[in-house]
Amino acid sequence: MSRRVALITDTSLHLGPDLARILAKRDHDLVLGNPLPGLVEEVEALGANVVALDGMEDLGDGSAIARLIAAGLDRFGHLDAACVRTGVIIGGRLMDASLEQLQTLQRANQEAVFHALQALMGVMVPAGKGQIVIVTSATGKRPMPNTALYSATRAGANMMVKAAAMEVASKGVSINALGTAYLDYPGFIKATGSDDPEIRKRVEAQTPMHRFGQPAEIAHFAASLLDGGNQFQTGQFFSLSGGWSD
Repeated sequence: MSRRVALITDTSLHLGPDLARILAKRDHDLVLGNPLPGLVEEVEALGANVVALDGMEDLGDGSAIARLIAAGLDRFGHLDAACVRTGVIIGGRLMDASLEQLQTLQRANQEAVFHALQALMGVMVPAGKGQIVIVTSATGKRPMPNTALYSATRAGANMMVKAAAMEVASKGVSINALGTAYLDYPGFIKATGSDDPEIRKRVEAQTPMHRFGQPAEIAHFAASLLDGGNQFQTGQFFSLSGGWSD
């Protein structure tokens, strides 16, 4: 049997580096976007064959995800799983927001999901198999204060994932979304001002667990939806936010 092949659009931070390590240990070859320095060599040492491309920061027009998929198919000939992390965070009061901000969020949080789903489904549906995880945000389930535009675009992306999953559920392709909040990574830390220790304590206290989640924890959950062991779960949104959002 040929090895499973997994694509991860962003392996520079968030869940990406840990997810690559986990899937390498689970006998996957990898197609990696924006790999963290040293990550390719690390997962190769774990037995993975790797294709890596930079320039995956903007998935909003479809060209980046198309290039990554093409590189993976050219090297391995098939694609079994894909994890796509999307998004830009812009906060602030709705009354103070601009149309330009909304359009920026729509491109990064919704149009990127649209392009990724179309491209991946176009490969996996004809093959009759595949698993896709789209990483959105738990604020698409429960909005935080001053996140009206951000939460709305994330909620739209979550619904897009659910609807897409229903279209292809009978074709052997499963699609799920997972959304984080209160995660210990630079984007959330900057957005909440949690680089200040006192502010961090206050923000952490907003979660039932009174702490931030670690990217490795998110990666372990995502891997269970990508490694071929559970292909029955589809059309779901999972909030990974330490109990903040049900």
